[in-house]
Amino acid sequence: MKILIIDDDADTCMLLARFFGKNGYQTDSAYSGSSALPLLQKTKYGVVLCDFRLGDMDGFKMLEKIKELNARTQVIIITGYSDIRTAVEVMKAGAFNYITKPLLPDEVLMNVKQAFVAYNSDREEMPGVDIKNKPGATTSGKPAELPDYIEGVSEEASTLYRQIDLVATTNYSIIIYGESGTGKEAAANRIHEKSPRHDERFVAVDCGVLSKELAASELLGHEKGSFTGAISNKTGSFEYANNGTLFLDEVTNLSYDIQAMLLRVLQEKKVRKIGGNRDIDVDVRIIVASNENLWEAVKSGRFREDLYHRFNEFTITIPPLRERNVDIMLFADFFLRKACNELNRTVHKFSPEVESVFLKYAWPGNLRELNNVIKRAALLSQNDTIELGTIPQEIIYSERFNFPADTNAQTGKHEEVNLKSAAMEAEYQLICDTLKKVNYNKTKAARILNVDRKTLYNKMKQYNMAHE
Repeated sequence: MKILIIDDDADTCMLLARFFGKNGYQTDSAYSGSSALPLLQKTKYGVVLCDFRLGDMDGFKMLEKIKELNARTQVIIITGYSDIRTAVEVMKAGAFNYITKPLLPDEVLMNVKQAFVAYNSDREEMPGVDIKNKPGATTSGKPAELPDYIEGVSEEASTLYRQIDLVATTNYSIIIYGESGTGKEAAANRIHEKSPRHDERFVAVDCGVLSKELAASELLGHEKGSFTGAISNKTGSFEYANNGTLFLDEVTNLSYDIQAMLLRVLQEKKVRKIGGNRDIDVDVRIIVASNENLWEAVKSGRFREDLYHRFNEFTITIPPLRERNVDIMLFADFFLRKACNELNRTVHKFSPEVESVFLKYAWPGNLRELNNVIKRAALLSQNDTIELGTIPQEIIYSERFNFPADTNAQTGKHEEVNLKSAAMEAEYQLICDTLKKVNYNKTKAARILNVDRKTLYNKMKQYNMAHE
């Protein structure tokens, strides 16, 4: 299966293509969104690496077009760390993951391998669907000795687990609210594991990647020849999850027509495949998730009120990571152990400075962002400890990067200033900004900064900015 690299920096495309070639992958490259589309129409790519900032379209538009052409394709977005909030939004829209510039070869390779695992899993038969036949079962590449997730110990976490335990034994439909990356699917899976249906399938459908045309086929299934492209019979996710649990993530992305179809299935407990002539009885527990309030979507006319009431038998809200400070280092340790198993590294702990930074940072991407930061730090670490130099500067200096310079003056607070660190911070930010302006073309960046390429490389090395 091939990889498509989309980046308007020819040097980046060439380096990535050469790197993937050495690791046994075939690649194609495109230097714009418009030039990528004919390639995507002609070839079924398993994985696409796409720079978020292309000259003719952004990552959101590119992701939408890729998914329209092939919903199975796993899209990895390449972005600057200062765009982390944008990256989180792209994840909501259906991207497999994001990686931040400057690129680390091991990190890129690890993400691509995981994306191909997702592509080649049960999703081959059910695009956009992740099926777990046994609760807690590990997928390919995951170490057996580590669980898929761990429990937090904060008061907020304890409240969450009590609610899960309370509703799990019932047959209620459930709405799970939470920001992107908070672990909504993990909570749904936990409900399934503790329910009387735990021996049956847990089927997760990412509604964010389903177009209007695909959604009916994915949920109901279809008969061979029922429409162009229906080359074989397909089992829908309702039928596949029969007697088990169906989890619909980002349910507000479903069109009004598909919502009406869902309502009929829930009312009648029967599905009819597209092109079929018989009804199939189904008994499925429904759990839906959203990062926006469904009632607000009802009031704005984007979500059916009758379907909302069908879903809203019980509501669970997962708090963001920034409201669960007690849990941050617990999850960090867990993600570090997972990263070390995946990368065959022996990094055991975090320095006190890193812990302090983690506890102060807002984590807009929640657990997913924390996991990505730790995987990257584990790659960069030279000893058994995650040091401050392996953490992105945007996290270390998040308050200064994200707020006006006179914030402290307005609040009456005064922060001790270190002239050397302030100068280094300004230099780092200037290099970052310049690289972004020229799409990470280092020759152009060095020219703008009025330094030679070797000096730029040395500065990037000093600030842990890899330049592979």
